[in-house]
Amino acid sequence: MTRDPVLAELGRDPRRERHPARVGRADVGSDGQRPTAVVVGAGIAGLAAATGLAERGFRVEVIERENYLGGRVGGWTERLDDGTVVGMNRGFHAFFAQYYNLRKLLCRSDPGLTRLSRLGDYPLIDDKGHRDSFRNLPRTPPWNAFAFALRSPTFRFRDLVRMDARAAAPLAAVSVPEIYRQLDHLDAETFLHRINFPDAARHLAFEVFSRSFFVAPHRMSAAELAAMFHIYFLGSSEGLVFDVAQDNFDISLWTPLAEYLTAPATSERPGRVEFHTGVRIAAIEPGALGFRVIDDTGATVEADAVVLATDVAGLRAIVADSPALGDDEWRTRVAELGSAPTFAVHRLWLDRPLHADRPSFLGTGNLDPLDNISILDRYERTAAEWADRHGGSVVELHAYAAADQTPVPAAGAWVRSRLLARLHDLYPESDQARIVAEKMLWRADCPRFAPGDFARRPGIRTPDPRLMLAGDGIRVDLPVALMERAATTGWLAADLLAGQWGGAGHDLQTVPSRGRSGLLRTLATRERRSA
Repeated sequence: MTRDPVLAELGRDPRRERHPARVGRADVGSDGQRPTAVVVGAGIAGLAAATGLAERGFRVEVIERENYLGGRVGGWTERLDDGTVVGMNRGFHAFFAQYYNLRKLLCRSDPGLTRLSRLGDYPLIDDKGHRDSFRNLPRTPPWNAFAFALRSPTFRFRDLVRMDARAAAPLAAVSVPEIYRQLDHLDAETFLHRINFPDAARHLAFEVFSRSFFVAPHRMSAAELAAMFHIYFLGSSEGLVFDVAQDNFDISLWTPLAEYLTAPATSERPGRVEFHTGVRIAAIEPGALGFRVIDDTGATVEADAVVLATDVAGLRAIVADSPALGDDEWRTRVAELGSAPTFAVHRLWLDRPLHADRPSFLGTGNLDPLDNISILDRYERTAAEWADRHGGSVVELHAYAAADQTPVPAAGAWVRSRLLARLHDLYPESDQARIVAEKMLWRADCPRFAPGDFARRPGIRTPDPRLMLAGDGIRVDLPVALMERAATTGWLAADLLAGQWGGAGHDLQTVPSRGRSGLLRTLATRERRSA
């Protein structure tokens, strides 16, 4: 078995957890019988699964319904009314240092992660004008939390004293997956009121996390909120300042990875990947020796193994139209999966720059419908080139959980007008800028993490040992979330399939699976017993 050469270099936290690979063959096709795997979906989960399978010697067919790779982190080009070709994507994504398994994937085509750059800060501002910052905080818990509270205008030290310490103990002593048994029955808003968390600070300290799931706190599981707080703040010493892609996601991330996967086989990657974009899967038929994967044109691919790495709606549809897959209980769990509310991404090409002191990324609290502002030309090369040529700026406004479903045109117009009004209030110089071009995207394809969902969420394994699931909506009992959950489930799906042929796994890493403080863990245990 070979060790991952880059894994040891990912991460600075000495207490991060290492999950060693299963021992096995580096190339399951070295005997001349190279198995074929189909991966449905080319988002982060699907790309991680394809990479893991190819590196264990599978022939891999990746089938993606969109015309681009990356899923919700995909990038493509569009043409403005004046004929200019510009980069476009689904909106801002933060690549945190504790995303070990995602960074492991990106290292395959960019070993030094040179296509990512670190933001100096991402300030948060609320409706009262209070401004918080993560710049220059100590990285090690709990000193990062104390330093944040001491200098925060919204979270005063006296607020910390007034909190119900026993009720709040699970927040500071998270253990995964136990936290889901403790708190998954509660919504995040109820939990924060129960521990007497100050409202003003809640808008900044916690809605940042809940909005990352494209949902309001009253619809989000308290366990997911606590796990997020652990992953990003109290459970990791990697810090809260993150990286961003230096160019549109297709250029920075996925085109280079696709080139790595489709290149001639090597000893490190004896298998090879073929991509099929713009293809939708209609059904999957299991057989005695594998699967028939049928697309919506009626064409079929014969496969020894399958990974379903689609979004929630796509997974539900494929399983519903494939009656022989799985058993009744598993099919019911898949059918119960839900999606988060619709979110909006509004990208603007302006004819003048915003002030030089404006941050690249600004998070907001209690400023509905606006959740953050990104000034893309500050860090994204394609946007910067457009801004330089036109003396302008490229700005993106996000409205998470903007509607329960894709809005009618009138509602969409209202959201657009309110987003622009918020931009003009926060950055008054933008009110004088002319909008050269704009794009508004509405999407409703993020997984739901509502109270009570965790116990019923399907995991990576399915009733068929050669059919796996992967994605950020799939259960995995590790402290991971968002893009990192997608990457982790993709690697694990590949490793479980490789094991069917005696193949080795891949080394993985996570933040610690339980809180760092023994005292806080004891308090949390006492609170749970007394509840």
